[in-house]
Amino acid sequence: MLYEILPRLADYFSPFNLFRYLTFRSGGALVTALVISFWMGPRIIAWLKSKQAEGQPIRTDGPADHLVRKRGTPTMGGFLILLALIVSTLLWADLANRYVWVVLAVTVACGGIGFIDDYEKLTKRSSRGLSSRMKFLLQLFIGGCAAIAVMWISPNDLSARLAVPFAKNFMINLGWFFVPFGMLVVAGFSNAVNLTDGLDGLAIVPSMIAAGVFALIAYLVGNLIFSNYLQIHHVPGAGELGIFCAAMCGAGLGFLWFNAPPAMVFMGDTGSLAIGGALGAISLVTKHELVLVIVGGLFVLETVSVIVQVASFKLTGRRVFMMAPLHHHFEKKGWQEPTIVIRFWIIASILAIGGLSTLKLR
Repeated sequence: MLYEILPRLADYFSPFNLFRYLTFRSGGALVTALVISFWMGPRIIAWLKSKQAEGQPIRTDGPADHLVRKRGTPTMGGFLILLALIVSTLLWADLANRYVWVVLAVTVACGGIGFIDDYEKLTKRSSRGLSSRMKFLLQLFIGGCAAIAVMWISPNDLSARLAVPFAKNFMINLGWFFVPFGMLVVAGFSNAVNLTDGLDGLAIVPSMIAAGVFALIAYLVGNLIFSNYLQIHHVPGAGELGIFCAAMCGAGLGFLWFNAPPAMVFMGDTGSLAIGGALGAISLVTKHELVLVIVGGLFVLETVSVIVQVASFKLTGRRVFMMAPLHHHFEKKGWQEPTIVIRFWIIASILAIGGLSTLKLR
């Protein structure tokens, strides 16, 4: 919104020229989202507490001490993240950019699924909300719509292609298979972030790290000079998603203020499904889907631990981990919650550096 209005007034007040620059608007988006989170956080948490007398239902098959330590904590805190993220993006981004609307639509739609799931859990007083099958089908539908939109908007030489990390000027033409591929990317990462969201602060910091990395990737692939220098594909208009990613970082920082142990609020599926879906959609636009697997490797690891656990139990009757997802395994081994969270943050940071290295190692 500001991008369309203020630069036109630069003849009367020259500092308005700053609003033409992605870097300035990205910084503004981050700070705006942070301020909104700090300002609205206490109000939203108080409202959620008034509506959720008993807080989020805690899974009975999880660690036993969660039933004591986390009882009464409200959920749906993801609404705070979405509010700060969406308002900040609409305020600072170029609203004529269609990529921005695609990613916003995926974020809102996945957040909507999460909201319904959280609402079902609260009304039924159960840790089970929407059925896994229904949730996954809806996520696949959203991912399919996003993939088709990206194919339609992107240049013809990029629309259905998959870039390979560490390979210079090499892309795989997926054709219409790009649609089911996009479905899996969006749905997979939406669920992956959801599975990681099991301890206070565990999911939000790796999400911010991934968003920060993709803010840089979006800026570089959207800039012809930098993309040519780094020998990565150029996606015209993708740089505007750096503003969305910066807003996600700001919203995440604000949410972490209230989600730091002991959490005052949980993000719930409302936040985790939205964040994961957004990251998946951004990777489709920037053609860095495989890099997302590296940068978001912590989410992938948590998801794989669940798949391995279920497959092993069904095939052999034995469990590989003491409990899945992986963070619960370490809880069962006696690790304290802050220890698990901080060590997982460190792992996420290392993986982010690995993902960034793909930009230069070609």
